Amino acid sequence: MTKLLPATPDNIHRAAAVLAGGGLVAMPTETVYGLAADAENDAAVRAMFAAKGRPADHPVIVHLADRALVDDFAADVPPAARKLAAAFWPGPLTLVLIRGSRISDLVTGGLATVGLRVPSHPVAQALLREFGGPLAAPSANRFGRVSPTTAAHVLSDLAGRVDLILDGGECSVGLESTIVDCSAAGAVGNALRGVPDLRGVPDRQGVPASVAILRPGAITADQIAAVLQSPIAESAAAAPRVPGSLPSHYAPRARVELVSAEELLPRAMQLASSGEKIAVLTRQRPDIGDQQVAWLPIPADHAEWAASLYGLLRQVDELGCDAALATLPVEAGIGVAIADRLRRAAGPRSP
Repeated sequence: MTKLLPATPDNIHRAAAVLAGGGLVAMPTETVYGLAADAENDAAVRAMFAAKGRPADHPVIVHLADRALVDDFAADVPPAARKLAAAFWPGPLTLVLIRGSRISDLVTGGLATVGLRVPSHPVAQALLREFGGPLAAPSANRFGRVSPTTAAHVLSDLAGRVDLILDGGECSVGLESTIVDCSAAGAVGNALRGVPDLRGVPDRQGVPASVAILRPGAITADQIAAVLQSPIAESAAAAPRVPGSLPSHYAPRARVELVSAEELLPRAMQLASSGEKIAVLTRQRPDIGDQQVAWLPIPADHAEWAASLYGLLRQVDELGCDAALATLPVEAGIGVAIADRLRRAAGPRSP
């Protein structure tokens, strides 16, 4: 039976014991709730994949208590990665690096790289320090569905599949971490690819090809570029697989349609007239007096919108809607990450 407990010191100690015994613990982070397992216990990692229904070739992020531990789990940490770790750890940034010998194929989905992160949430920090080792922790939900930002979300998705849920309140960021690929920035990464060491060698546009954002998040491209004092390359087709990169992800059961502001109300009326129940995600209440249309207000501030996005998508299903209509934000700052999650929520689904 899954236990839902407040994140007190005693319960964090209890959660660490569950992890040490090979169990699964859902923990709050500043981004979303993570489903934590001992990253060095293959049986625990397998149980975590099974609980989520996650494909075995889809890598998971390893969480560490301190950036000083990065060399224990990465075989090559280039200067660019160290700069980013110093600037943004603890925080919502994942660095993809050449994996060290302590990282198993199960965690990386068979890749030569691993995603490492140091979360800033005090409960995640306390649990990592109490446990004393690395935690593999993807989002604590069924694979491909809307990520959880409250303990109640985790319980609704994983009741009976996880041993313990630590309730640390709502997640402050609300979107998964920014993922930056640094695996080609060092000599080891280039050697594995059979190419010369490309550090400092720009591509055709004068942009260093060694560091790229693979998933946008709260740490923006501008912030990363400012730390590295260089623009960021676009991710290459040969970039490592990372969490949240499938065309359909973060999706409610209801279908999601992205429309322009001008199309929002006509499309809602069209669908409602055909008998569907529709959720409209917009700042202003739509002027539609139709019981088939539900208004889910979004905040004007992008950071608040990011923090509330997954809760809103979950409300769509709770209301029994057939579809949700939304417009994309201005793609600047964290708006890039919001747009990414909305596009994936609206992405093509397997039949």
